[in-house]
Amino acid sequence: MRANAKQREPQIQAFWAEQRLYERLSQQNPGETFTLHDGPPYANGALHVGHALNKILKDIINKTALLQGKKARFIPGWDCHGLPIELKVLQGLSSGERAELTPVSLRQKAHAYALEQVEGQKAGFRRWGIWADWETPYLTLQKDYEAAQIGVFGAMVLAGHIYRGLKPVHWSPSSRTALAEAELEYPDGHTSPSVFVAFPAVQLPEGLAAQLSAAGLSPEAATAAGGLAVAIWTTTPWTLPANLAVSVNGRLDYAICAVSPRGESAAPAATHLVVAAELRESLEASLGLALTPLLGVKGADLEGIVYRHPLLERTSPVVIGGDYITTEAGTGLVHTAPGHGVDDFNTGKTYGLPVLCPVDEAGNLTAEAGPFAGTNVLKDANPTIIEALEGTGLLLKQERYEHRYPYDWRTKKPTIFRATEQWFASVEGFRAAALEAIAAVEWLPASGRNRIEAMVSERGDWCISRQRTWGVPIPVFYHRESGEVLLNDTTLAHIQALIAEHGADVWWQRDEAGLLPEPYAADAAQWRKGTDTMDVWFDSGSSWAGVLGGLAGSASRAPELHYPADLYLEGSDQHRGWFQSSLLTSVAVNGHAPYKRVLTHGFTLDEKGRKMSKSLGNVVDPAVLVEGGKNEKQEPPYGADVLRLWVSSVDYSADVPLGPGIVKQLADVYRKVRNTARYLLGNLHDFDPARDAVPYAALPLLDQWMLQRTAALIESVSGDFERFEFYRFFQALQNFCVVDLSNVYLDIAKDRLYVSGAQEFRRRSCQTVLALVVERLAGLIAPVLCHMAEDIWQNLPYPVAEASVFERGWPSAPDAWRRPELEAPMERILELRALVNRQLESCRASGALGASLEAQVHLELGEGAEAAAAALQWLANSAHPTVDNLADWLLVSSLQQASPAPADAIAEASEGGITVSITKAEGEKCERCWHYETDIGLHSTHPSLCGRCVAVLAC
Repeated sequence: MRANAKQREPQIQAFWAEQRLYERLSQQNPGETFTLHDGPPYANGALHVGHALNKILKDIINKTALLQGKKARFIPGWDCHGLPIELKVLQGLSSGERAELTPVSLRQKAHAYALEQVEGQKAGFRRWGIWADWETPYLTLQKDYEAAQIGVFGAMVLAGHIYRGLKPVHWSPSSRTALAEAELEYPDGHTSPSVFVAFPAVQLPEGLAAQLSAAGLSPEAATAAGGLAVAIWTTTPWTLPANLAVSVNGRLDYAICAVSPRGESAAPAATHLVVAAELRESLEASLGLALTPLLGVKGADLEGIVYRHPLLERTSPVVIGGDYITTEAGTGLVHTAPGHGVDDFNTGKTYGLPVLCPVDEAGNLTAEAGPFAGTNVLKDANPTIIEALEGTGLLLKQERYEHRYPYDWRTKKPTIFRATEQWFASVEGFRAAALEAIAAVEWLPASGRNRIEAMVSERGDWCISRQRTWGVPIPVFYHRESGEVLLNDTTLAHIQALIAEHGADVWWQRDEAGLLPEPYAADAAQWRKGTDTMDVWFDSGSSWAGVLGGLAGSASRAPELHYPADLYLEGSDQHRGWFQSSLLTSVAVNGHAPYKRVLTHGFTLDEKGRKMSKSLGNVVDPAVLVEGGKNEKQEPPYGADVLRLWVSSVDYSADVPLGPGIVKQLADVYRKVRNTARYLLGNLHDFDPARDAVPYAALPLLDQWMLQRTAALIESVSGDFERFEFYRFFQALQNFCVVDLSNVYLDIAKDRLYVSGAQEFRRRSCQTVLALVVERLAGLIAPVLCHMAEDIWQNLPYPVAEASVFERGWPSAPDAWRRPELEAPMERILELRALVNRQLESCRASGALGASLEAQVHLELGEGAEAAAAALQWLANSAHPTVDNLADWLLVSSLQQASPAPADAIAEASEGGITVSITKAEGEKCERCWHYETDIGLHSTHPSLCGRCVAVLAC
């Protein structure tokens, strides 16, 4: 029963390695190729249960494909560039060492750190029994991979999908770089200081002036100090120095309201305010002001108002924005800073507004912010600006506002929108093709399609440049005087060739003269190489080119890989990450998705449904689960197969729980399966199928039923694996081992195995079934419980042709085994057996009986028991009454039927027309078989044995 997994599993893995099993099967199997392309985990930190869920799912699928005879080559990958590794390197250096760093030395240290992390994670994956090309993984820092990535970038450049522009992007002051959507997270509980501010009008368009005059407000009064103002609301007061417009929705209704204080409110900042008509009443309550409608207008009528900036000497216009202006919150008028928001930028572009961004890379306001220069947007800028607004009298209200706000997923610090010169992929150029590609892919679950479709249809252009050192360079040159960009097929091909030969370090190692191709090299002094690196999502999103050979003229890492891949499998968060970056790059270059199917899994939670965190103390460390903790009594080494069994047990389409209680339950299931296999093997010690097997046609009914159940299991599990519904396999496996085998077949078979003569038919026929079942059981569990399956195979007590269970192939059942007509009569007999067992249990509980063999059962079949009667007749007609007899199946010493019920019954029950009576069996207990027989003492050679046992011993 002791698996001794901590020692035994590595021994089995060593056997696989010695046999080169994965290498041989993945490259020499006769079937078609199957490509499950590995999404690269980040090369930083210890493995966690999320890694286990992901990699084990992939391994289950790949091992199934290998067993099915397919060439399932699996090349694991690692994402090796990016900020976290760069920060780890910097954190490990003293201030003096940092001062001496050059870009090249930093990259060398980051390269070494990434490789170290890869080795650590690789060892963990291998310990879990994952099969892969571990000696030749793909790393995004490899020369050939980086060159392929430049190839993808170049193809997108030449297709017109890449451009440089000044646009607001997600900017992380804590990382000092632009970020992509996939690098953001939105923690709960974020609050911002929100303010309502009055922007005083200084000029009115003629049409609006006429309408106001007719309503009794002269244009002179409206534009005088303290007259008419437009009311805005913002949760980023620090952006007010960058305000260049106020936007309205041209189709919305607005109210120009007379303002007066309510209750103890202070005197209003203006006599009249412009607000959205639908929000007027709620604003009265919120601002503590009476807002009496004077004039109703459409948003389009407000266009052309000129207002004075509340804090700076500047005037700006009211403009027409888009449908992003709603009445869900605020005032219906939107403070517009084109340098700090995508909608603001687009509106500003329509009106030719400058892209003002008075914020530097560290998040500090610059001289363009006037008196607020030097304050930090995430620290003191907001309170300083709010205080200044209070001083002007134009602050209508301030309050904290809780909302979703983006944070840098690495530093866990807030981000901002900031306009900078960046490189973008124009998604608009291939959005329609991307949506068509999504429709051609099979998404599992189907909701995945809706999710990625919504993301791709709504996403803006992809900012692909980063202001970091550790990454793949954007291979561009800028003219030192004019700023002209040099980026064409000649320069791209030259840089790609250099990186293929030397790696991306060459960009930092050489000056412009060493990087530029002819004829540009002669004028190298005029050009300056760029300093931006590519977004790491562009890195990993190019893996279809770097690994699968998806670029024209390139080759895959191995002939057994193909593009598009058969399957991508990652967590559901990758709809906005790797699935999407892979899709966009592949569609932009080749016009189709890099995958045929996409399978997603949820996240791991604790047993209470909470996210795992060290602070809660609910983290399950897979290394401790497999290898055990410091105190093995408290944290025993369960082995990799229990971890793998957990992966197969959960419906991973949703978030999946794991905790100590679940692990113990899984260990129990694992032991049940192991014990079943151990029992089967233990009873085959003297059996050789080549010599002792009984032909199927000669098998008793019970044996044929057991093989029918095995065939049904193979069919159902094959479907479960085909649909990737491994939790159904888990349930079927449990039911088969516990119910069909242990509770029924093996329970009945004990007498045949232990009491019969060694060569007797009733024993050899049973052993035939045990051998057929254990071999197939090993094959069925092999994708999940791979170590146990191999352990079973290595302990088969008779010779087989295959050295490993994985060489046998996926289990199959001969057509002769498929006899569903056996199910119905057997089901009736098992119902009868359950009825008898309940009565026997009541007798044991009362002390009237001990073992079931002390009992005699009497059956009466009345009206309503026709199906049971037919089943008993089916059993009676068997050609093998020494096996197929009801007394043995009920585990009692004798059975009577169709005779008067006994008067001395110690238990009786009726159900479905069947009456069961229990009496004590006649005779005495045989010391060998424990049956109660009436011939005990009649055999002089063995006076304590029954005649059957005497005959066996005489052989």
